[in-house]
Amino acid sequence: MHSDAVQSPQVDRADGHDHVVFDFEKLDCFRVAQQFNALAPRLIPRGHRELRDQLSRASLSISLNIAESAGRTSPADKAHFIAIARGSAMECAAIIDVLLSSGLAGIGLCREARVLLIRVVQMLTRLESAIRLA
Repeated sequence: MHSDAVQSPQVDRADGHDHVVFDFEKLDCFRVAQQFNALAPRLIPRGHRELRDQLSRASLSISLNIAESAGRTSPADKAHFIAIARGSAMECAAIIDVLLSSGLAGIGLCREARVLLIRVVQMLTRLESAIRLA
């Protein structure tokens, strides 16, 4: 993690369009968390509102806490929000385990979701460690 990691949003013209890019949007862990967010609603069948709501809150918490971390200036604050994001990813993994063990979700989608979550947890663990060492 570079000391200049918190900075003003910048215009990204790489794709030929002028749009603002925030620092958190450049993080691979944020991108993978967003992929999981897109997959999460497909994991739980209708009629299981409590599980659907819990998974929705936990998956959203991953991305939002990554973004909040990027907006903080002290290493302790940054690491705190990354740790919360990692905890939310672990919560999502536990929900997927419940879905599998109860037969509510297919193994293929659950496997895809777990792969994304494992990647997110690994990246967040490394990011938190780098922040704390900075």
